This record gives sequence, structure tokens and C-alpha cells, in this order.
Amino acid sequence: MKLKQIYTGCIAHAAYYLESNGEAAIFDPLREVQPYIDQATADGAEVKYVFETHFHADFVSGHLDLAKKTGATIVYGPTAKPGFEAHVATDGEVFQIGKVKVKVIHTPGHTMESTTYLVIDENGREHGIITGDTLFIGDVGRPDLAQHVIADLTEEKLAGHLFDSLRNKIMLLSDDLIVYPNHGAGSACGKNMSKETTDTLGNQKRTNYALRPDMTKEEFIKELLTGLTAPPGYFPKNVLMNIQGYESLDTIMERAKTGYDPAAFEVVANEERPLVLDTRSAGEFAKGFIPNSINIGLDSNFAMWVGEMVPDIKQAILLVTEPGKEEESIIRLSRVGYDNTIGFLKGGFPAWKAAGKEVDTVSRINATEFAKRYATKPIIIDVRKKSEFDSEHVVDAINVPLNQINQHLAQFPKDKPFIVHCAGGYRSMIAASILKQRGWDDFVDVEGGFGAIKQTDVKRTDYVCPTTML
Repeated sequence: MKLKQIYTGCIAHAAYYLESNGEAAIFDPLREVQPYIDQATADGAEVKYVFETHFHADFVSGHLDLAKKTGATIVYGPTAKPGFEAHVATDGEVFQIGKVKVKVIHTPGHTMESTTYLVIDENGREHGIITGDTLFIGDVGRPDLAQHVIADLTEEKLAGHLFDSLRNKIMLLSDDLIVYPNHGAGSACGKNMSKETTDTLGNQKRTNYALRPDMTKEEFIKELLTGLTAPPGYFPKNVLMNIQGYESLDTIMERAKTGYDPAAFEVVANEERPLVLDTRSAGEFAKGFIPNSINIGLDSNFAMWVGEMVPDIKQAILLVTEPGKEEESIIRLSRVGYDNTIGFLKGGFPAWKAAGKEVDTVSRINATEFAKRYATKPIIIDVRKKSEFDSEHVVDAINVPLNQINQHLAQFPKDKPFIVHCAGGYRSMIAASILKQRGWDDFVDVEGGFGAIKQTDVKRTDYVCPTTML
């Protein structure tokens, strides 16, 4: 038996490839399915099943394309109602992949169709559980997502179902089972996930707050719901795509891989009014960019921030990328359902600049210069999350979390200069590009962000950590 975790860090996602005796199954595949097909081909195996643990919210699964290309059967757990051909399994149903068995364990709570798959090896030994968003390492799946699609499924109801699933299904299993979750740290599908991406069930029983054996259902619900932040706006739209179906990634790629020279790019941008999305690094963007373009760099949580900052999932998008990064940008957009990329700037920003087109820039200062300016009591706007800001921040700074910037533009002055920063410079450049697009110009960004500021000779008293002042 071969069971391989295929982890994609930029969206904190884990898919699983299971192979035995010439047959294979894929669990929770990403949108781009060719790597799974290539793995099966290398093993001389036929993809027999595509198992889905639930209807995902944080990414668009590759189940439809994978089934179409391989002839595999798509499998969901009980109560699922997909809008396409699939096998809806019964609780306890067993599937054969070569000499290996996969047993369905219905574990509603994160969603009602959420299902854990128990993998039983060729010797009949229970090896591990592929848990989807039911059980993470250090956490469990948030129970407040389904209500954004079905209003009657309140977070309290789902949390109660999750408590029952964990106690009556998962915690009864053997301690030596390996837990294979769908996500790791950085995913918005939980609130306290570990950086580790596998563990034994026994260790999770000892260390995971949600598996404490002495918890009442009421205590579980309260603890699970406390501290949940609003989910990204694109989550319900991804759920619907996963339920109803979507265009093949091949079709999307064919449409999107249209290269425009600077003159043609300018015409399309002016006539069709798409979002011009620049996926270069913050540093490169700051030195020069096409006016009115938005920067969300590929070098961090690109897909998540696109989902946070671009409200319309059907938004037409023109790309500016580092040469050679066009295809990666298109794929990573489609992972979260942004399928309407209509082309890219051929030759990237250097071609635009060489053509003599208009260019804008973002002024940046380093941490040493920030320390000098701090003495003059400037307006400082910190675009990190509230939890980061509450933990530690520059005294007198104003917190406007990046994902709330459009609702709080009034806090950015237009009649006086200000400084903007985040933790490392990635999010503040997204903010800077939005501010530039909306007409702000008299501000600077801190290169290296709060992390760099802390390394200067600014006195420690220039920071506040509320937890140490109580």
C-alpha cells in the first residue's frame, strides 16, 4: 500500500493519493489534476475512486476533471446531494482499492455530509483516518460555514453534531491510527491548527482541546465558537461550485493564456474594465506598476488574499506577472474559483515600461527611517489582523485589518501624510495598491513591516503588548 500526502502550502491544503495492486484513489484533489494522473501513471495504476470528505469552501476541488479524465467514480458521504453523477455512500460502506479497503465513517459537524475515511491495509490492519475538516492536528473544523449556504444549519446545531461525531465515531477508534487532515496551519477552516500535518489519534486525544474527554456538549460548543472570525467572502461561492459543478480547468486555461502586447493590453483594460492584477512581489511592484492595478503577490497566501479582496468571483481579470509565472497565476486563481482570467501582459511589466506607457510607484521606507519618523508622531496605520495587533503593536498606531480596508477607507487621511505597515510587507503592499487605485498618494510603506521595525533601536516602550499590561 502507498498512501501519500500531497501538501500545498500556499493554501494549507492536503490531498491524498492511495495506491494498491494497480488501483488508486485520490482524496480531496486540487483543481489541477494532472499531478495525480501522473503519479498513478508512474505507478502503473488506474484511478478507481475520487473520494470527497465534504463540499469544500476554501478551494474548488478537482473531482469533476479527475473523474472525466480517468473514468473514476466520485464518492461522497451520506446526505450529500451533488449536482452531477456521483456515488453517495452509506455510513459503514467499504470500498476496495487493490488489496486495501476504505471504510466510510459519517462524521457530520463541519458540514452535514462531512465524512471520515478509515484506511485498512492489505493485512486487514486499520492504518489511518482521512478526516477532511472533521479533525485537524490541534483543532477541529469550524461549524459556521454551512449556514452561509443553508440558513437553517446554524453554527450551534453543527457544533452539536460535531461533538457527537467526535465522541461517538472518532474517539472510539484506536490510538495508533494516523490522522490525515485536509488542512494545516494557515487555513481559515479552523482557528488553532498545528503546523504539523499528521499525527496519531492517541496524541490528538491527549493534546487537542476539542477531544478532551471531560467536556460537556455545551462546553464544547462554547469553546468551539469562541474566537471565530468571519470566514472569507468567497467561501460560500466555492461551496456552490463544488456542489453544482464548474468549467474544466482546461477550458479556463485556454481562455486565459492569451498574451497581449502593451498596446493591446491597454485597449482591453480600457474597453472591458477588468481588474488588472499584478502578482509580482511587493518589492518589484513598489518600484513600478501599471496605474490602477492591484498587487497580490504569488510569493505568499495568494489565493486566500484574492478571495478576501476581490468580492466578485466572476470578476474579469487581466494579469501582470513575472515572465513565466502566467500559468501558475491562472491556476492559483482557479483553485479558489476565480475562473474569468481573460489574458496577461506579454513580457510582463518590463515590456510595459519599455513601451513608454504610464507608470506609478509606491514610496517605501526601511525600519531605520521609520524609527526616525516615529519621533515626529506620524499617523501610522497597521493592516495586520486584529489578533496580531492586540498581541503587540506600535504605540498610537491605528489598526485597519487588510480584509476590512474597503469598509474603513475614511480612516486613511487624504489631507496629511501617513505610514502603512503589516508584519512583513506583503499585506501592506496590497493595501498600498488599493489606496493608490482609490486616489491616495501621500503615504509610505514600511519595507519589512513590523518584523523589521522591532529590530531597530526604537525603545521597547514604543510597543504595547496588552497581555503584559493587565
